[in-house]
Amino acid sequence: MAAYKVADAQGLIKLDAMENPYNWPEDIKKEWLEALKECQLNRYPDPEARHLAQTIRRSNQLSDQFDVLLGNGSDEIIQLLLMALPATASVLAPAPGFVMYKQLSDCLGLNYLGIPLLAGTFDLDLPAMLAAIKQHQPSVIFLAYPNNPTGNLFSETAILDTIKAAKGLVVIDEAYAPFAHASFISALDQYENLLVMRTVSKLGLAGLRLGYIIGNPAIIEQLNKIRLPYNINSLTQISADFALSNKTLFDQQTQKICAERAVVFKQLNELDGITAYPSAANFILFRTPENRASGIFLSIKEQGVLIKDMSSQGGLLSDCLRVTIGKPEENLAFIAALRKSL
Repeated sequence: MAAYKVADAQGLIKLDAMENPYNWPEDIKKEWLEALKECQLNRYPDPEARHLAQTIRRSNQLSDQFDVLLGNGSDEIIQLLLMALPATASVLAPAPGFVMYKQLSDCLGLNYLGIPLLAGTFDLDLPAMLAAIKQHQPSVIFLAYPNNPTGNLFSETAILDTIKAAKGLVVIDEAYAPFAHASFISALDQYENLLVMRTVSKLGLAGLRLGYIIGNPAIIEQLNKIRLPYNINSLTQISADFALSNKTLFDQQTQKICAERAVVFKQLNELDGITAYPSAANFILFRTPENRASGIFLSIKEQGVLIKDMSSQGGLLSDCLRVTIGKPEENLAFIAALRKSL
């Protein structure tokens, strides 16, 4: 195994980690700091983060028939799901997909199965998915919606067919839901094995490390047996609750990012040798001329812009780079650096 490496972005325009580039207005910051004054750091946090959980319920318009479990980022929730499985269990996800599904499965000695996406469209290969489900009977299936690193939304019909065929849990990872305007939360009451996982990181709160999963109370109860006590600290609980109560601000920022995404997508596809793939997330995957991705990546970095080199993963990601949508001036700097690198 290899450790999950995070690139040093000091002194660079940071467009590599799918973060919201916008900070908060000064008046909002002052209100937040006032809220933090009431934090009792000498006491342990609420172990169930009940107030924050209720705010999350309201923001997602959840009915009382579903429970919510909070985690230290989505990573902890993925870890809890996998720790709950027997050592002989299989875990299935499309490939390429979010690296932590495989990283944590391998770490726990589980049987991880990566099912290649369809070339060109990056959609689910439904026959291959159904065949793998039938043969291996996975205990958990992860489907990122939109998918990371490809940025696309899988076919809704293919996802529903996968849920129906699975005897184990199906987790729809909606980390990029704010940019996609698509969700499976409304389908939770139709499938007992369906769970929806979200995070506030991409919304603009990456520094808080807060994720959550929604689903059948009987399943959430089992995950709570494994969850470490006090996993959501007091500062995160207060800050996330405050932020989610200012939804309008994040909606405005999300609209800006989506508008810039369209501009960057158009500019990328106007460059010779570049193929940008449609995205429903806050990043764009694009293909470079053959065997030049790493060189182009380094050239862009030397010009002060950090993006993500995906080409080393091979397969469908050969010759591919990924860029996070930043502020307009950051996106212009990226396009200029890419143009000089071709």
